[in-house]
Amino acid sequence: MMDSEGDPGENQTISDGFILVGFSYLNKLQILLFLLLLVIYLVALMGNLFVILLIKLNPSLHTPMYFFLVNLSFLEICYTSSVVPQLLVHLLVEENTISLARCAAQMYVFNIMGLTECCLLAAMAYDRYVAICHPLHYTTIMSSRACAQLAGASWLTGISVEVAQTAWIFSLPFCGSHRIHHFFCDIPPVLKKACADTSKVKILGFIVSLLFIMIPFLLIILSYILIISAILRLPSEEGRRKAFSTCSSHLMVVTLFYGAALITYLVPRSSSTPESDQMISLMYTAVTPMLNPIIYTLRNKEVKGALRKKIDTGIFAHN
Repeated sequence: MMDSEGDPGENQTISDGFILVGFSYLNKLQILLFLLLLVIYLVALMGNLFVILLIKLNPSLHTPMYFFLVNLSFLEICYTSSVVPQLLVHLLVEENTISLARCAAQMYVFNIMGLTECCLLAAMAYDRYVAICHPLHYTTIMSSRACAQLAGASWLTGISVEVAQTAWIFSLPFCGSHRIHHFFCDIPPVLKKACADTSKVKILGFIVSLLFIMIPFLLIILSYILIISAILRLPSEEGRRKAFSTCSSHLMVVTLFYGAALITYLVPRSSSTPESDQMISLMYTAVTPMLNPIIYTLRNKEVKGALRKKIDTGIFAHN
């Protein structure tokens, strides 16, 4: 089927679904991409499950920071699983169709996870701020109830906001070509298929981005300005190093997550192509969920210590 310019059914209403063009332009190289993405996806799943189990099985890790990390790891599993399994199937078959209902469900789940992660990363930054700037009051401020409220608010925000946004998008009529030049149902390519005024939906998207993506990002920056300021005031170099090491993993995860998002939205539309957009999308849908558990296990002394303890206990029990 041709694209909308030359499609004989240009004005035909779309009611049965879309065709996700994805990486079909790679032809036979799709098999290599399939193998690479399969490895990345399995590493992401196993890595995040490993982090969750390690924290749950080690009482020494039952602290606010690791409570949020369990939420983040579970979120990453859902985030990558909303997109990558379907992409793996589509890399092996020729007919890459998706129904409107499945498209809406994918968009809903994917964007819930994205908004929730923004809020959760802000909550984790606040946790690090309290730990370093107000250590004497840490256990009082970051109580179990406070942690549950922060995590619950993050999830509730993502779920409630995306119900409204996704329902509004799929209440619009779609017409023209069925082909979407992407590998999943993201908001911009789906909106291009709407044959109605989308200005109000775009305004809503801008408000959502401002409130639930940029404001958490600014709160993270503010937290780290205060954290770095407090660290620099510490008298000993060893104390400064230890204080910074407690938040370096979170800082790397924030950089990865927001780095990919900023590249996506700051690249001028005139210089971007569907192919470049898809490669950037692969970064935050597949690569970032794989790297996060690696960052938290390799750069975190407490996690490495708990892992070493479990291994030693297992070897001792076996012997």
